Amino acid sequence: MKTRTTVARKAAPQAARRTPSGARRTKLSENGVLFPLDLAYSQAGVPQPGVREVSPKDIPFPYRSLLVHENDMTLTLERHFGGPVMLRTLSTTLNGKWYLRRVLLVQQYSGRPVEMGAIRLRLDVFSPSIRNQILRNIVPIGRLLRDSGVDFKSQPRAFLAVDPNPEMMGVFWMREPRTLYGRQTEFFEGGQKIGDIVEILPLV
Repeated sequence: MKTRTTVARKAAPQAARRTPSGARRTKLSENGVLFPLDLAYSQAGVPQPGVREVSPKDIPFPYRSLLVHENDMTLTLERHFGGPVMLRTLSTTLNGKWYLRRVLLVQQYSGRPVEMGAIRLRLDVFSPSIRNQILRNIVPIGRLLRDSGVDFKSQPRAFLAVDPNPEMMGVFWMREPRTLYGRQTEFFEGGQKIGDIVEILPLV
C-alpha cells in the first residue's frame, strides 16, 4: 500500500495527512541529488524528471545569482521578483517527526510560479506554535522561521540541471521542455541539521 499523499487542487491551506499504520514506505537514498523531491514524486506515482549535477560556474545567469548563495531562498526570490510570494501546497506527508511537503511559490500579485520545492523537515526541534504554523501550509518556510526568530541556515549541497517531467512543465506553465536549474540544500537550525530541500526554478 502506498503512502497517502494529499494533492492540493486550490491555493487554500490544507492539513497534513499521516502515513497509515503499517504502510510500506518508499525508501530512496538520502544521498540522491533529487532527495526529497524524488521521494515526493515516488509517493505520488509521478515519473521522475531527468537531472544531472552541475558546477555553479556552469549555471547561466540569472539562475546563478538566485541559486548560488546561502541566504533564505524566499527572501532572495522576493527581492528578485519585486514583491512577496505566496505558498501553494502540492502534496504533504507526515510520518512521525518528519514532515514532507512539495510546494509551489508564486508571486502574490500575479500568481506566476517562481519556484517549486520539496522539503523534508524534522518537526520536533520547533516549538508547538511553530510546528502548527508549518503544518497549516500558509507561509513559506523561510519567512515563517525568519519572522519567528529561528536561527536557521540553508547550505547548498548540489546544483542541478533538470529536464522537466510533464507534471513540472504543467506547474511552471511551460509549453515545451527546456532545461531548468535548481539546487539541493541541507537545512540547519542552531548548527544542527534538521532537513533537506530541493528547489527548482522555472524559466527566468
